[in-house]
Amino acid sequence: MSPISPDLLAVVRCPVTGSTLVDKGDFLVSSVTDSTGNPVHYSIDEGIPVLLRPELLVAATEAGSDQHDGPVAN
Repeated sequence: MSPISPDLLAVVRCPVTGSTLVDKGDFLVSSVTDSTGNPVHYSIDEGIPVLLRPELLVAATEAGSDQHDGPVAN
């Protein structure tokens, strides 16, 4: 069984192309290609699709946790 529910897959869209996403096991793949002519792949982490543009995912992964958090409310 797919880690992504059919109900979620019916409403979620590729943030790059705006197209529907196809479940390919460990990835969701855009049904339309991007400006380079390739489909966009998004990883699935513990059943949650990580819908960051590929170039932003690299930056988010390399950033320290202190760079992700906003100011702490007192």
